[in-house]
Amino acid sequence: MNLTIDIGNTRTKLGVFRGDQIVEQEVWENANAVKLEKWLYNQRIEKVILSSVAKPNRALTDFLKGRFFFVELTDRTPLPIAIDYETPHTLGKDRIAAVAGTYALFPGQNCLVIDAGTCITLDVLTSEGVFLGGNISPGIHMRLQAMHHFTARLPLVGRKDQPEWVGKSTETAIRNGAQLGATLEVEGFIERCREQWADLRVIVTGGDSDFFVRTLKTKIFANPNLVLVGLNKILEHNVQLLE
Repeated sequence: MNLTIDIGNTRTKLGVFRGDQIVEQEVWENANAVKLEKWLYNQRIEKVILSSVAKPNRALTDFLKGRFFFVELTDRTPLPIAIDYETPHTLGKDRIAAVAGTYALFPGQNCLVIDAGTCITLDVLTSEGVFLGGNISPGIHMRLQAMHHFTARLPLVGRKDQPEWVGKSTETAIRNGAQLGATLEVEGFIERCREQWADLRVIVTGGDSDFFVRTLKTKIFANPNLVLVGLNKILEHNVQLLE
């Protein structure tokens, strides 16, 4: 079985795969070699892939290298997709994995991949399996926090569904500015993409994916484990290259 490890800014996600099916997953506040070794005691893991946006944890990577067939995702890792990006060394690993996961689930289709987390990323994958690039903008919570932080009197407002699209108070106006603004931004990008790819499939993942599932007018496919699916696809691709 395969183990995929996605170390993000605030938490770590682990997914155990049998073939292309995820059979177990964990979410941790932090990951280290000691904790992982205890968790792996009852697992039958053979291959591991690690993706991290944090500083490298040398003890963790050394432990994994010594025990398993191990791949650490970097800008030099062989991928099952082609990258058409001017600065691949700056391309976020979570973006690469999400697009690879989309390619695994929807091969031969033009796709827009929305990862709605701390930031909102909108990435385009062609039917030929080419990642064309995309856009990055502040996530909903970042928008709400920024309006409070960079002004003298605007309050800090939390995310909350509200029916009115015209704010009737400062609180609802701020919330609409962040939430409705994000929705209209994403809808506008979808429409722009569909001018070029009429058969575009839209996939959403990330912590705020539930919000966009409810608010976007277009038909979308939601998968909270898209990054883990992509990491598993990249891992299997590297295994096949050695066969």
